[in-house]
Amino acid sequence: MAALDPSVTVAVVGAGAMGQGIAQVAAQAGHPVLLVDTRPGAAQAAVGSIAKALTALVEKGKRTAAERDATMDRLRAVDGLSDLAPAGLVVEAIVEDLDVKRRLFAELEGIVGAGAILATNTSSLSVTAIGAGVRRPERLAGLHFFNPAPLMALVEIVSGLATDAAVLGTLFDTAKAWGKSPVRCRSTPGFIVNRVARPFYAEGLRLVQEQAADPATIDAVAREAGGFRMGPFELMDLIGHDVNFAVTRSVHAAYFGDPRFQPSLIQQELVEAGRLGRKTGRGFYDHGPGAAKPAPRTAEPAAKPDRVLVQGDLGPAASLVGLLREAGIAVEETAGPGLLVADGVTLALTDGRTATARAAEDGIVPLVLFDLALDYAKATRVALAPADGTPAEALAVAAGLFQALGKAVSVIDDAPGLVVMRTVAMLASEAADAAMQGVASVADIDIAMTKGVNYPLGPLAWADRIGLPHVLAVLDALARTYGEDRYRASALLRRRIAASRIPSPSRSRANEVCADAAGGPSVRRERGEGQGEGVALGGSASSGNATNTTDSTPRIPLTPTLSPGGRGGKEPTL
Repeated sequence: MAALDPSVTVAVVGAGAMGQGIAQVAAQAGHPVLLVDTRPGAAQAAVGSIAKALTALVEKGKRTAAERDATMDRLRAVDGLSDLAPAGLVVEAIVEDLDVKRRLFAELEGIVGAGAILATNTSSLSVTAIGAGVRRPERLAGLHFFNPAPLMALVEIVSGLATDAAVLGTLFDTAKAWGKSPVRCRSTPGFIVNRVARPFYAEGLRLVQEQAADPATIDAVAREAGGFRMGPFELMDLIGHDVNFAVTRSVHAAYFGDPRFQPSLIQQELVEAGRLGRKTGRGFYDHGPGAAKPAPRTAEPAAKPDRVLVQGDLGPAASLVGLLREAGIAVEETAGPGLLVADGVTLALTDGRTATARAAEDGIVPLVLFDLALDYAKATRVALAPADGTPAEALAVAAGLFQALGKAVSVIDDAPGLVVMRTVAMLASEAADAAMQGVASVADIDIAMTKGVNYPLGPLAWADRIGLPHVLAVLDALARTYGEDRYRASALLRRRIAASRIPSPSRSRANEVCADAAGGPSVRRERGEGQGEGVALGGSASSGNATNTTDSTPRIPLTPTLSPGGRGGKEPTL
């Protein structure tokens, strides 16, 4: 396929924030652009706003005056739909109402040429349902930009049930020519981003509901340990709780009440109170003039331990060993289950169990759990959770260890999975389900989450880095603790782990028996020995650090043949 030639006229219906942004993007890419809105004067006002935005870029040295003027020369506000007849692409960016959108596209069919592409910027409605209202649904697709469209790189190219592949290819190449990062996906509730991102908000809300930590502390841990651009609460305040809550409710209803997408009573109460975030001056935070943002909970300085015993491989936290040595702490390494011991206090990376349950089940006292970090060397904060009954002196030892590495320490209540680990595990599970159900490819899901919501790493690449068995252990522990289907792990995670344990032909049972019978060395390994932690879910470009696992088991990508006669050989659209 080829991108639309810049000479092709692009029409945008709807002159709100999204329509205005899409019109600016198309005009900057060289297309003549027609902008229309049913509100009198709205399209002309939007053209004026685009001119101001481009002038601001000129003043900052990011655009030349000639570029601004050329872009504005290509933009024209028109009075009605009948003026859109020359358009080769019409992008709808109006109210999220199925009947209204259907009526619009039915009217557009009688105005534009037979070869024109019809695109909807819907973020929550079914592209298939919208297309069902037109005579030729094969030329209608989703072209979902993210706000603000001129700045956000991601565009979801969404196929309805009847959408022609050639239309999707043209939209994909056109979005790329416009300087965007397009991804392909199927029309399912939430598409990629609005579906996969739900746990980012939901787990933070759950932690606050359970009084594990306050919003400021959770946001700080998400940013400073998880590497997220914003924490869940400051991001919800920015988006607007009315919008965020409505999307969650929409996805929850569209999936017939699946508990994974259950809305939060806390957020509902904010919406009912009119505390919608920045737009109203108050949400989880006070955004009024002069209001100070609350500080995260931070532990008092504690003594640096002189010596630390490292028992076994720390898995995703293995880099801590080198950091301890760099901090001047003597490190002794022995075999063991992957623990740190300092001054008689045991520290462990969370595996999804509460510290209290783990202390009881494993017989470890005192025990303090620590949270996942995207990069322990760069992280400036880490969350700790002590088991119930842990003495203050023991908690101070754990805090002192991480403070010696230059980290602020936030102590939270004993919540299963802590903050970053449970959030990433849930994101990875949801992303894996989306891949398994054919919503999008593994690579496109990770691209969507990094480009669309600025995640530091795609959730599937992140799962590969952590190691799928550890991710699965966290999810299973959350499910046991809560007894809720909300925390069920994606079947694809279990499948990829099982695939890593299938013996290669050279290590088949028959070969082992022959080797034993011949008196030669057996190639059989004991069950579980050296297996599991190296399995990979995906092979996306962002998974370059995925080899940071606890053993040398060959990694199993998602892309090879999955089953005889199945989706084999090609990059899966799954």
